[in-house]
Amino acid sequence: MPFAEIAETSLFYEDTGSASTGETIVFSHGLLWGTELFAPQVAALRDRYRCVAWDHRGQGRSGPEWRNCIDMELLAQDASALLDHLRIKRACFVGLSMGGFVGMRVAARRPDLVSRLILIETTIEREPAENVRRYRLLNAIFRRLGPRLVAGQVGKVMLGKTVLGDPNRKAEVEGWIKLMTRRRDVWRAVNGVIDRAPMAPDELAKIRVPTLVVVGDEDLATPRAKAERMTAAIAGARLEFVPRAGHSSTVEEPASVTRIIEAFLAS
Repeated sequence: MPFAEIAETSLFYEDTGSASTGETIVFSHGLLWGTELFAPQVAALRDRYRCVAWDHRGQGRSGPEWRNCIDMELLAQDASALLDHLRIKRACFVGLSMGGFVGMRVAARRPDLVSRLILIETTIEREPAENVRRYRLLNAIFRRLGPRLVAGQVGKVMLGKTVLGDPNRKAEVEGWIKLMTRRRDVWRAVNGVIDRAPMAPDELAKIRVPTLVVVGDEDLATPRAKAERMTAAIAGARLEFVPRAGHSSTVEEPASVTRIIEAFLAS
C-alpha cells in the first residue's frame, strides 16, 4: 500500500496512475471516513481520469497524530503537500464535508493546484453551538467507552433516512458504521471539525475556479440552506441536489453523484 511521508505523518493514498486520457481528480473524504467514501466514483471514472484519494492524518489507514485537535489548516497543508509530492500540477478537487473544508482552503491558498472545485455536503460556516455540545458528548463517550454506545447516533448524523430505513441495505449501513468507528483515536479529528473556523469572506473571494456545490436532500448535518449560502458566497458557483441522500451521498446514491460529477467535468 502506498504511503507518502508528509509533514511528520504518513498519509495513505490511492492513485490510479496516468492522466493521459483526462484530467486529474483528487478526492478529500469527510470526517470518520477514508478513501472508501469515494470508491464508487473512482471505480466509475478511473478509465478516463487519473483519480487520487487519500486518508487524512489520524484517520483511515494514515498515521496517528499526537495533537488533541487536527485542525483544517493542517489538513489543507497536508493536501497541498501531497499533491506536490505526487507531482500533480493541477486537478479537480472533490471534497465531502471535512474534505470540502480542506478543498476550499486549498483553492483559496494554492490556486495553482486547483482547476475546478466540487463541494459535497459541506459548509463555509462554523459548527452551530447546539451541534457542538452534542458532538463533544458523543466524542467523549466514544473516546472512553468505544463505538458501541454511539454507533446509532453516528448513523443518524452521517446517513439519510432513506438508506437507514431500507431493510435491503441494512448490512451495507452496518458496514459503513463499523468503518467510521474503526479508530479509537479519531476523536482528535472530530475536535478539528467541531472547533473549525468559518471560511472568511476574503478567502472565499480568492476561489476563482468553476465550483459545484452538491448536497443530499436528507442531509441534516449540512442542510440545503447552508449549501445555498455557500453557493451564493463563491463567485459563479452552482448547486445540485441528490435525492434520497444524507451526509454521505457518494455511497448512499453513488450513481447519482457520479453522474453529477461527470456532467460538471464535461461542461
